[in-house]
Amino acid sequence: MKMKHLFVDVSPLRESRDFRVIWLSQLISWSGRQIVIVAVPYQVYVLTRSSLAVGFVGAVQLLPIIVAGLYGGALADRLDRRKVQLVAKTLLAAGSLALALGATAQRTPIGFIYAVAALTAAVSAVDQAARSATVPRVVPRHLLSSAISLSQITFQAASVVGPAAAGLLIGTAGVTWAYVIDVIAFLPAAALLWQLAPQPPQDRNSVLIGWRTPVDAIRYVRHNRLVIGLFSSDLVAMIFGMPTAVFPALALSVFRFGATGLGLMYAAPAAGALLGAIFSGWLQRVSHQGLAIFLAIAIWGLAIAGFGLVGRTLWIGLLLLAVAGGADMVSAIFRSTVLQLSIPDSMRGRMSAFHSMVTTTGPRLGDLEAGAVAVLINPIFSVVSGGIMCVVGIGLLATLLPEMRHQRGGQEEPIRH
Repeated sequence: MKMKHLFVDVSPLRESRDFRVIWLSQLISWSGRQIVIVAVPYQVYVLTRSSLAVGFVGAVQLLPIIVAGLYGGALADRLDRRKVQLVAKTLLAAGSLALALGATAQRTPIGFIYAVAALTAAVSAVDQAARSATVPRVVPRHLLSSAISLSQITFQAASVVGPAAAGLLIGTAGVTWAYVIDVIAFLPAAALLWQLAPQPPQDRNSVLIGWRTPVDAIRYVRHNRLVIGLFSSDLVAMIFGMPTAVFPALALSVFRFGATGLGLMYAAPAAGALLGAIFSGWLQRVSHQGLAIFLAIAIWGLAIAGFGLVGRTLWIGLLLLAVAGGADMVSAIFRSTVLQLSIPDSMRGRMSAFHSMVTTTGPRLGDLEAGAVAVLINPIFSVVSGGIMCVVGIGLLATLLPEMRHQRGGQEEPIRH
């Protein structure tokens, strides 16, 4: 294989002006949001000195994310997807502005922070659904996996650099400025998105907004075994193989790596995912994408279990976490590609929102599972058993879903401007 085929294919950026607009806008937007993601739990801990209060930030976001997954995606199928993204980004900026103003108070009400975090979680899910549903319209079918890889590069780069920048910013300028930076980032992100060609719905009247909206989405998922497999495989990986909830206990109490080691443990999967996205050029040559998803998740589970077994040797443990992150990246790219290419455009908003709901609730359920096993037995057993259960679970899923095992990449369809 030629070296150039190893690197991510940047053809979508060259061939599609609209994709360039979306990609640059999201790069700026994600950079600002990553700072907020660090600032909110930091502020909650400073106000309460309680890790439970920090954990409750995620808990209050669950219901809004589920509601957005069931209802919000219909907006992306019923309305112009460009306008949906613009409105969503405006609301996210308004949320950060509210947090910035609240942080200037002598003592910010903790309930206020929870309320803003809950609302912005729902808005973010709608924004992501509209963006994900737009990408297949603006790139050729055969370049969709490359476009998703490029999007993942922006997200993972922000996930590595953003928290470090947030720590520096909070430490020097204060938490208020962390929120202000996100508001400032909104301006160029929105200006770029304004240049995107209109993205009107193909069949507005087929999308109902009302009590039947979630019924239609759930019915579509229930009768599509391929979509069931895509969502179920992600849940298996995240519920059993996502041990980040026990990282503090491992780093501070079991392995005694200290805060520096803890930071490296959190960064390692994102670093591996970033490298996986950069060197993802070979993915577009994989035809059996469903089988590749199962294999990638099995590698994720084995790497996580291995980390639990060798974690006392930090550098080996970090390497395994990076391998896990890279495998998860491969799975994520193929899952998104197969999903977007296997559903009609009129359903892409709702299914993208449903997918976002699954990918965001899965890690939170994984935190609950890992934490519960760690308390009942011990943190190392939690990590190792979770990784093994991930492999067993994905093997069982592969056996039960031959439709996904035999799924192959489709043929190209013309680009739509």
